[in-house]
Amino acid sequence: MATPRDLLNAAKSEIREIEASAVAAQLDHFTILDVREPDEYDQGAVPNAVHVPRGQLEFSIEGRLPDKTAHIAVYCAGGVRSAFATKTLQDLGYQDVVSVIGGFNKWKDDGLPWTTPRTLTADQRNRYQRHLLLPEVGEVGQLKLLDAKVLMLGAGGLGSPSALYLAAAGVGTIGVIDMDVVDASNIQRQILHNMDRVGMRKVDSAKATLSALNPDLNVITYDTRLGADNILDIIDGYDVIVDGTDNFPTRYLVNDAALLKKIPVVHGSIFRFEGQVTIFNPYVGPCYRCMIPEPPPAELAPSCAEAGVLGVLPGIIGSIQALEALKLILNLGDPLVGRLLSYDALDQSFRTFKVRRDPACPACGENAGEIVIAEYDEFCMPHAVLKA
Repeated sequence: MATPRDLLNAAKSEIREIEASAVAAQLDHFTILDVREPDEYDQGAVPNAVHVPRGQLEFSIEGRLPDKTAHIAVYCAGGVRSAFATKTLQDLGYQDVVSVIGGFNKWKDDGLPWTTPRTLTADQRNRYQRHLLLPEVGEVGQLKLLDAKVLMLGAGGLGSPSALYLAAAGVGTIGVIDMDVVDASNIQRQILHNMDRVGMRKVDSAKATLSALNPDLNVITYDTRLGADNILDIIDGYDVIVDGTDNFPTRYLVNDAALLKKIPVVHGSIFRFEGQVTIFNPYVGPCYRCMIPEPPPAELAPSCAEAGVLGVLPGIIGSIQALEALKLILNLGDPLVGRLLSYDALDQSFRTFKVRRDPACPACGENAGEIVIAEYDEFCMPHAVLKA
């Protein structure tokens, strides 16, 4: 019967090992993989190392390191677990993997650079456990979410589900701008609020709900009208804007300011039983003016107060907006840049339409002039195509 030493010797006979100093001299060449346990990693690690505990390696590594041609240097505490991990990676098809001799202990003894990684607290690990199980998110992704700043334009039908899911997901800072008060007619769809808060400022109601949901969250409120005089200051520093506005003047204003600040806008709109979502990523995909150069006549754009909206509809569209915002922050999947997702609640159907950049767009086109932030009320009719 083989002993642990026999198994280690067998693994080492099939892998290549490398001195810690050789790896340190070529840090740009290697992807560093740390296979120690979380408590070991928390106490210190090689800078920029990818952390996947040995016990999770087989089921997590391909999500964390999808490139099987990358040059990978694996380390543990002393060089034993890394030897077995290196053998496992080779069996999984990784082509250039080496085990660091002496592991992290030798790395430190040689005076090579290391850091104490920023990690989640025990409470955060428990709260975001389902995220941590996803290789595409993991602890690195969760820390990105905690560092992220998302601005909600409106605390109404679309802003309510978007803000709730972003807060629950662990987005660290959420800004909320709204100058309205809670009305009883809002409760049918604006789930940030309740009947006890009728008459309360919407931003205060939103902050109370979101803060109770997640203690990690910093909620910044703007109880003001968004206008040409303040929009650049308000949106400055945010990573993503979630647009739940309900009128054309504000949408054009947000579009131009986001282009100037190069902040992606996750746009959503609803009307009766239908909704739409797309992303305007400045100079990567089309902008709002590419999609809607001019507002339609008022008779073709009745508001929800005039035409109505099914209460659950903004929950669906707002949740999709939150999902797209998370994808932008985490660089996941294929965000809705250059694509308009249309939803019909009556027949439960989704359709996707291509939206292309307009080379002649006055805001982002090839020959566009300087963007001037101005009010557009005089150019736009008061109602939106789709209103929350």
